Amino acid sequence: MSTHRPVVVLTGLNDPTSDYVIRELNDRGVPVARFDSGTDPVTFSAFAAPGQPWTGPLTTEHRALDLRDVRAVYHRRPSPFAAPDHLDAQQRTFVTAHARHGLGGVLGALDCLYVNHPHRNLAAEFKPRQITEAARAGLTVPPTLITNDPDVARAFAKEHGPVVFKPLRSTTYVEDGEHRTIWVRAVDPEEIDDRVSVCPHLFQQAVDKVADVRVAVVGDQAFASRVAVDGDHLDWRWDYERISFSPVEVPADVRTRIRRFMNALGLVFGAFDFGLGQDGRWWMYECNPNGQWAFVDPPTRIAIASAIADALEKGSPA
Repeated sequence: MSTHRPVVVLTGLNDPTSDYVIRELNDRGVPVARFDSGTDPVTFSAFAAPGQPWTGPLTTEHRALDLRDVRAVYHRRPSPFAAPDHLDAQQRTFVTAHARHGLGGVLGALDCLYVNHPHRNLAAEFKPRQITEAARAGLTVPPTLITNDPDVARAFAKEHGPVVFKPLRSTTYVEDGEHRTIWVRAVDPEEIDDRVSVCPHLFQQAVDKVADVRVAVVGDQAFASRVAVDGDHLDWRWDYERISFSPVEVPADVRTRIRRFMNALGLVFGAFDFGLGQDGRWWMYECNPNGQWAFVDPPTRIAIASAIADALEKGSPA
């Protein structure tokens, strides 16, 4: 493999997770082309011929490459495709769709490894699919209900309490002009009312846990950090100033089941959240196929960056 073949990193400007991987690739002498496909000016011409992969030049403000030379794509967190402000609403819709299907389509059709392929990420983000595949893989998931029926939600909360509410997807929510985060929180059956009928809600039995565990999986490798909270926070993401991380080993049977889950969803990378139960069981909450890991303990962070860089440097087709 030519040492001149670049790794393409698709992400926004402020992404420390990508920074660690890019630094590792730079230290190895692997060329990197980083840009935000949603907002950065990109000029490209993609050519296809019978029996040949996409080829042609792609240039950004700082990089130039040929599409056929891309050894791997690290699809982190590029911005949504945007159209120029001077266009009217209908024109912006047209241009945005063509950018997503044209540039985005070409960047998703290269003959190389993806970490992860954007289509795989999209499919894996649906929590109902995650729960289905987790059950098939043998992972332990708490009793879960997705409903827009308040009566059913109340009955579930009474039968399986204590119960928590979780958003089905992380979305932008603005209140009083400020961005708000919807945290995992405990739910009393008596507070469940007709507001549940507005949209589907996810309720889940709370795990009687001694700790949380974040597991970053790269291929066949799993890197786990035990999360310690100074205080009693149901959702440890609520205050990063009050949490600490320490490396922890993933049991062999859990590793095997995680691997089955990853294979079923076609993922190279996944960030899993587990609850470590009082009974010693590892309860899976969810898998973020494009989750962050730059905040974990330094030894684990370094190991994750190295493993991702290994995969990208090798660059074999998925």
